[in-house]
Amino acid sequence: MRRRIHPAAATGGALAVGVGALYLSGLFLTADEIPEGTAVRGVNIGGMSQSQAREVLDRELGDGATTPLAVKIGTRTDSLDPRTAGFRFDAGETVDKAVRPGNDPISVIGSLFSSDGSAIEPVVHLDEDKARAALGELAREHDRKARDGAITFAAGEPRQTRPLDGQRLNLDASVDALRPSFLAAQPRPVDLPVHKTAPRIGAAETNRALREFAEPAMSAPVTLTAGGERITISPTVLGKHLDMTPDSKGRLLPKLDGKGLYKDPAVASEISDATSEATDAKLRLNGEQVEIVADGKPGQEVTAASLKNAVMPLLTKSGTARTGEVVTKKTQPKLTRESIAAMGITEKLSSFTATFEKAEYRTKNIGRAAELINGSLVKPQETWSFNRTVGERTKENGFVDGIIILNDKYTKAAGGGVSTVATAVFNAIFFAGVKPVEYGAHSFYIERYPEGREATVAWGSLDLKFANDSGNSIYIMAESTDTSVTVTFLGTKKYDSVEASKGPRKNVQEPGTRPGATKDCQPQTPLEGFDVTVERIFRTNGEEVKREPFHTRYTPRDKVTCET
Repeated sequence: MRRRIHPAAATGGALAVGVGALYLSGLFLTADEIPEGTAVRGVNIGGMSQSQAREVLDRELGDGATTPLAVKIGTRTDSLDPRTAGFRFDAGETVDKAVRPGNDPISVIGSLFSSDGSAIEPVVHLDEDKARAALGELAREHDRKARDGAITFAAGEPRQTRPLDGQRLNLDASVDALRPSFLAAQPRPVDLPVHKTAPRIGAAETNRALREFAEPAMSAPVTLTAGGERITISPTVLGKHLDMTPDSKGRLLPKLDGKGLYKDPAVASEISDATSEATDAKLRLNGEQVEIVADGKPGQEVTAASLKNAVMPLLTKSGTARTGEVVTKKTQPKLTRESIAAMGITEKLSSFTATFEKAEYRTKNIGRAAELINGSLVKPQETWSFNRTVGERTKENGFVDGIIILNDKYTKAAGGGVSTVATAVFNAIFFAGVKPVEYGAHSFYIERYPEGREATVAWGSLDLKFANDSGNSIYIMAESTDTSVTVTFLGTKKYDSVEASKGPRKNVQEPGTRPGATKDCQPQTPLEGFDVTVERIFRTNGEEVKREPFHTRYTPRDKVTCET
């Protein structure tokens, strides 16, 4: 039985077949041809095959893909290589996008009845890891910490440092900001987002500090009076010791280095004229007894604190108001006629003279060490130190190069000859009966010194010290000539007498022979090495109270020759 088809159904079926045919035709006809009027960033590729379009786009837009991207970071501009930053223009995918703007039947069939293309955006790929790395390099150049405003002083003038905002590049947001700039139709610098940090000391505070303090402080000299003398301090000198530092609330406050100002040569010389040092009573021996030649006198001094207190209020003044008075401090001498007796400095405890062959360096160095030691006052239970009293043997301290013993050989060094003074002091310690705390003999024996009763010193490694256990203060006198140095201890005797008894040489060792140094060679004659013991004997009322042994080991003094 034949079935009849309804007319409407027949019509619908024909329509479906027709649409399908048009869709297939559209796909076929647009498979390899760019619609007319299609352009990518102003480059017309309409009517071209896909391969032709890719070639044209690569040629026309390829250079743009390598053009540096202009970027702006804060107020500064820089550039970024798009390839290094991970950008890549894909001509193939851009052409595909132009050929097939959509696969729906309406779009495909519509392309059969229209020759008009459209503007196509280029397809761009971005490697975000590379972009962050490239932006990180820029950040290292442009990131900065906030800079506080500041006030400094130089050559008598205030200098203002302007505050500056801190900035830090926002890497994630910067990646997003870069995307639309690549192959842009109208390229312009990309504003990269930054985090800003305000300085703690801003422009308002630096301007205030400059106006209220810094400019007045440097406007004119400051004049002080002390002991009837004038001390004038110039802005140049003031500025060297003046600073402005922020407090906890962010205000710049003035700070004057009183100690630095006090020691400044331009100020110290004027202070010296306006002050005087206390002078100790002058002593001498009349036989075994201490005699006072002249009484001590008080002095007047300006301290660093009093100088600072006098200067600071004047810095914001002007004209005659920049003049003030500095408070002086009265200083007392260590020794006066009254204090000498109270301290028990009544008689000679001991005295020793060490002699030496005349040489310019010895006279200079021994005389300088004696000068520094003379007048030392050691109170009961105090410990006196040779190195602390004399100081380092440098040219700045008044010493010159001379001969010393180093590594069992004579050599040149600053302070040569000072051990002669150490030997005189050691013997004064020995016969005064006070307690040696630190001492050391020369490595080999030197004939002009008493065996086992001599000492040497070395800055930083060997000192000569004694503790005053006499029960009274000890005053040390030291004087030198071109060939001798004498050290005398004054105080009150604890024992009637102190004597020395030397034993025989033991463990004698013969010296060797060795060549001298290639530079600054010092020849030396040979001498045997040996052990020796010296006993210190204490007597009261003619009776022995106790004795103390001092053991010394001398190494052989090798013969050293200097070949020329």
